Amino acid sequence: MGVAEELRSPPRTIRGVSLARWWPFPLLVCLALLFAALDANAGLRAWWDLRAALREAEGERATLEQEVAHMRAEADALESDRFAIERAIRERLRLARAGETVVRFSAADPSSPRFP
Repeated sequence: MGVAEELRSPPRTIRGVSLARWWPFPLLVCLALLFAALDANAGLRAWWDLRAALREAEGERATLEQEVAHMRAEADALESDRFAIERAIRERLRLARAGETVVRFSAADPSSPRFP
């Protein structure tokens, strides 16, 4: 088929509509995708920010769940173990029995040059 015959052939159609009339649709789709990628409030950047916030919240939730499990274990020990009750009272009120020497360590300061 030569170039002249191709020019004389009827225009290509989709469901009876000339392809020349379909060109705005792919252009609109590309523009919508570009808008979704660049829009700060509702685009991909907002989606990435939400995913980062979700990961952070899930990490915080896991930490809180561990803390709750630790507190439940401590509460169970306080309900059943007399030594645990005595230890908790001594720690909270900073008490010692007669003749006991209490040694307390403070938490290490991360900004200290002696901190390994």
